[in-house]
Amino acid sequence: MIKSLILTLQFLTRLPIPVSVEIDKKTLSRGTFFYPYVGVLIGSLGYIPYYLLHPIDNQIAALFSVLCLIAITGGFHLDGLSDTCDGFFSSRNRERILEIMKDSRIGAFGVVAIVFDILTKFLLLSKISYKSMLLTLMFSLAFARLTAAFMFTFGKSAKKDGLGAQITQNRSELYYILAFSSFMPIAFWYLGYVAFYIFFIDLAFAILLMLKSYKTIGGLTGDVYGACIEICEVIGFFIMLLKF
Repeated sequence: MIKSLILTLQFLTRLPIPVSVEIDKKTLSRGTFFYPYVGVLIGSLGYIPYYLLHPIDNQIAALFSVLCLIAITGGFHLDGLSDTCDGFFSSRNRERILEIMKDSRIGAFGVVAIVFDILTKFLLLSKISYKSMLLTLMFSLAFARLTAAFMFTFGKSAKKDGLGAQITQNRSELYYILAFSSFMPIAFWYLGYVAFYIFFIDLAFAILLMLKSYKTIGGLTGDVYGACIEICEVIGFFIMLLKF
């Protein structure tokens, strides 16, 4: 399990962990358990600049918190959101959409998606109270990653190769159930029924995104998982703003 934790941290973050771990189905499968907990870690680290800068100005603190989250993840999920929007909104056939999503260049829809995502996160975080900020960051990011884990656990891959396909085909149902059953009581302890609001709204969005992805490209890719994480983070921030 330690190898799976290290691999999950290396995959979901850019934290310097100089340990070489072989990528295989067993390690990837076990890593599913750690997805929400890595989200908690990323959110906690993103809280540090907010905590330090909040006495100066709340908006500056919120801005640097968002930037910190991007730095910790290396913009990995933002890139997935950008590629997904470029492909899905291109109105091309399946093969061409997959080519667009694989292309390292960014298109107009991708730019709009990134700008809107970052701006929305900044605006939402700048409105959230200081006392609720740490919980907002930890649990919004955790549920976003738990939702992405749901997609690759129970979804199908659009391609036979690539990291996204490797993640989707790792048979991680048991470890997803363990992740959900262990994490949800913790979330309920801190958030009450708000935890269920975030999870089920995230889940509803994920199912809609899965249906859209199936219709458009015949399955899921790593870019779609990244898009899911980014948008579910926004959903979590919005619900926490309404409830706290």
